[in-house]
Amino acid sequence: MKRLCMFFTLLLLTSYLVIGQTVQITGTVTSAEDGLVVPGVTVTVKGTTIGAITDANGRYSINAPSGSTTLIFSYVGMKRTEVEIAGRTVVNVTMESDILAMGEVVVLGYATRSKNELTGSTVQLSGDQLRSVPVVTVDQTLQGKVAGVNISSSSGTPGSVQDIRIRGVGSITGSNDPLIIVDGAPVVNSDFSGDGAASSTLSALSALNSNDIESLTVLKDASATAAYGARGSNGVIVITTKKGKSGKTNFDVSLSTGFQNNAVKGRTPLTGAQRKELFLEAIYNSYGTAYGFSEAEAYDFMVDNELDYGLLTEWDGGVATGVGKEGNWYDAVTNKNAPVTNASISATGGDDVSSFYASLGYNKTEATVITSDFKRITGALNYSRKLASKVKFAINTNVSNTYQNAYLEQAAYFANPNLAKYFMSPWEQPYKEDGTPDTDIWVGIFNPIYLAEHDINANDYTRALVNSSLEWDIIKDLKFRTFVSADYNLANYKQYQNRIHGDAAQEGGYAYASAERNFNTVFQNSLDYTLRFSDHNLSFKALIEYQKNKNHFLWGSGENFSTDGLTNIASAGANFDASSSFNDWNNLSYLGMANYNYRGKYIADFTFRREGSSRFAPENRFGNFWSAGVAWNASEESFIKNIELISNLRFRASYGLSGSAGVGLNAYQALLGYSADYANMGAIYPAQYGNSSLTWEKNHTLDIGTDFGILKDRITGSLAYFYKKTFDLLQDVPITRTSGHNIITQNIGVVENKGIEAQLSVAIVRKTDLNWSVNANLATVQNKVLELAKDAAGKDIEIPVYNRKTAVGQPIYAWYMRKWAGVDRANGLPKWYLNGKDGEVTNNYYDVNIKEEFQGKSAMPTYSGGFGTHVDFKGIFLDANFFFSGGNKVFEDWSRYTHHNGIYSLLYYNGVAELMDRWQEPGDITDEPKVLYSSVANNVSRPSSRFLYDGDYIRLKDIVLGYSLPSSIENRLKLSDISIFARGTNLWTWVKDKGLKWDPEVRADGLTRLTTPPVKSVVFGVNIKF
Repeated sequence: MKRLCMFFTLLLLTSYLVIGQTVQITGTVTSAEDGLVVPGVTVTVKGTTIGAITDANGRYSINAPSGSTTLIFSYVGMKRTEVEIAGRTVVNVTMESDILAMGEVVVLGYATRSKNELTGSTVQLSGDQLRSVPVVTVDQTLQGKVAGVNISSSSGTPGSVQDIRIRGVGSITGSNDPLIIVDGAPVVNSDFSGDGAASSTLSALSALNSNDIESLTVLKDASATAAYGARGSNGVIVITTKKGKSGKTNFDVSLSTGFQNNAVKGRTPLTGAQRKELFLEAIYNSYGTAYGFSEAEAYDFMVDNELDYGLLTEWDGGVATGVGKEGNWYDAVTNKNAPVTNASISATGGDDVSSFYASLGYNKTEATVITSDFKRITGALNYSRKLASKVKFAINTNVSNTYQNAYLEQAAYFANPNLAKYFMSPWEQPYKEDGTPDTDIWVGIFNPIYLAEHDINANDYTRALVNSSLEWDIIKDLKFRTFVSADYNLANYKQYQNRIHGDAAQEGGYAYASAERNFNTVFQNSLDYTLRFSDHNLSFKALIEYQKNKNHFLWGSGENFSTDGLTNIASAGANFDASSSFNDWNNLSYLGMANYNYRGKYIADFTFRREGSSRFAPENRFGNFWSAGVAWNASEESFIKNIELISNLRFRASYGLSGSAGVGLNAYQALLGYSADYANMGAIYPAQYGNSSLTWEKNHTLDIGTDFGILKDRITGSLAYFYKKTFDLLQDVPITRTSGHNIITQNIGVVENKGIEAQLSVAIVRKTDLNWSVNANLATVQNKVLELAKDAAGKDIEIPVYNRKTAVGQPIYAWYMRKWAGVDRANGLPKWYLNGKDGEVTNNYYDVNIKEEFQGKSAMPTYSGGFGTHVDFKGIFLDANFFFSGGNKVFEDWSRYTHHNGIYSLLYYNGVAELMDRWQEPGDITDEPKVLYSSVANNVSRPSSRFLYDGDYIRLKDIVLGYSLPSSIENRLKLSDISIFARGTNLWTWVKDKGLKWDPEVRADGLTRLTTPPVKSVVFGVNIKF
């Protein structure tokens, strides 16, 4: 018995010894691309939770249980590598880059992070995703690709400014534009059009060639934006340009050409015959009963009383004799199939010491209306070099010249060709019989065709952006970096209005010219330190940044020219005028960032920035901004790692404070104005009541989200909730007039934005010859004003702005107007609700009992998103992306003229075809009142909810179909890649509200201004690499 017990005891001890035996394995991990060591690689023993991380020298040491067969090496941006141990104690590994995984390395501006290390909400797009859309400004490519980002076009004119809103609108009077970072430096993103009336715009981003961009990252929450302090509250867009790559020199050539038209035609103008029918009916409705004539006799009554001022009779007589014809102004001012041309060539190469990227680009785009086009030439040179084993120098240079022929999009008297499409009478002809533009147009309406041939409205914009850096690895894990950025912008503008026909005819012609120089410099010095011990990884950054911006502006004008051949101000004969201005501002910031990573499972980061701005008084110049974030990579836990279904699962949360310096340069100061003429003397007067207590508008932002991957990341996605509370809003508050002023600007007001964002990607098919994937994203945002300034009686001071009002409990600039009640079936008169209550109506627009009311929505969409698909099959590839948006209202701004049921639409200007559906007899059910010969016509087209439409729409934003030649052919041609393609943009649009005939993609104010609408284009091209 004793022997038996001793046998089992010995057996048990032996088993424990066997189980407890381990083998120490060491080795070094290097990169196959450049041979350098790779720190931070996760090394695990397959089938266990035992792991290690390579140190700064790429070395690792791991104790593997006896009998282990395989080690797994994983690192973001590199292919997961499994290596058999095969009895070895030293296992060195070379890892290859994973092009598909490189998207997981996110550029944040001041730093780069692995996607699994992020605690905030960021989305990064590759350069290939950007260049697939043929647009002039790179910000347009974001639409539909990033949840929570809404892009609306201020105009379809090439190079015009886009309205970008990230997670709603937080400021009432300040800026809501995001901060733009290019290669680590904040840059100027202004409107550089010299047009003083802001009728046409020119985006600073139009100077960038999308082919030069490596990636574009959108930072949305406090954890991601707090590093930018007082300028990050509206979100941050980080643009990274392409850099050189080691190896032989490779070339990339891209050529494309195509055409574009308006994406949505808009309303159809009345024809001459339709207008005649309505005009005579209006005369009968207004005078038939009183003067006792029939509808058939209305024409004679018109002639006898000259009610048409001879216009209709002259046109009608010409048509009857075959001499006259329809005046087709729509076609006359439309540039159909406007050509688009793009050309780009780039080269990249280098060796172990230096590398370079160089490119040249050319773009010419004609607008869809006459007079307007866009030309751009760009050049880029990015160079880096190792000056010593621990010292590296880099310089990025981007130079461009942009020339934009624009037009006065908001100009009166039809210098805007888009107005002429709908306003010019079909009874008037664009051209005379000899083919020259007709200038004998009635009621002072000018012929835009003549203006297009004789007027000038041109922007000549040159930009040079240079960033340089020097990095020094002082000791192991400690790096110093100094960085300098210079952004020089020169914008020359010339306007000439001819002396014969147009706005300046009475003055004998008018010329205006301006020159603007803007110089923005940024200086940064930073220290980066990484501390690794056991399974812990800590990284720190300390940075000081100084930014200075200088702006010089000079303009001059003159009148009375002897000939249209001399258009410079020096040729003017009278009323010379000129002025100049200079302003500058400075920012000084101190930044600290810390990031903690435990075995890739638990992540925490903290950011603190103290920033000072010269925009505020010295005692309030500095503000403190911060964020804290945490993330848990749950899929790294052993209890989830063994679940094959789940390939990635992480949870993240962040909270922080950021700000906005959207206040004017001298807003805190008491200012004096001057007058050049006060009783024939110069004078000064109080112009602004100062407020030295002004400070930053600030945001508290909460973001909670999860990212997931299923079935080896065949299905990936994210879901996030955000809450952003903006306080200390800038608002003009009334003060006693005994102060000599009416208002003072103060930090009063609170606004909230909250919503949900979701993104999903599914790789349906993954095979050698066939890949098919789909993607979708959705974002919601609810905007509400929580607090505003109060008057002396304690009531909220509401802010009205043209049919909109900002009030507590409503979204910013909610629609506020009379409520339309339709057309009276009995008499054809318009109706509006009284007191905002259904049931009580009036035919009098100015009834004292009518009260304007909120219409339940604002101009801001409450949801937006996109969905798309990618297919490639044996060299054939197809990409399609859709964008959708809605929950907002759009107001038809020019309806007071084009939808007038009186002589504004039937005599002075032209109306739209919907007027043909007017009320004609008792019992008619229609939304178009009866027509009348009246300039007032019951004020039927005055602002009301009649012209307020749902803004929901879906658009095929871009589609690409192409073919890459087989490698066998490419090899014979000594090419690395050649592909041909066809691209389309905005080819299809669905609008929910059938009453909205204009393009639903309007600017942020929600008004359908008659600017150039967004365009649809078709482009054919070829891309060659060798």
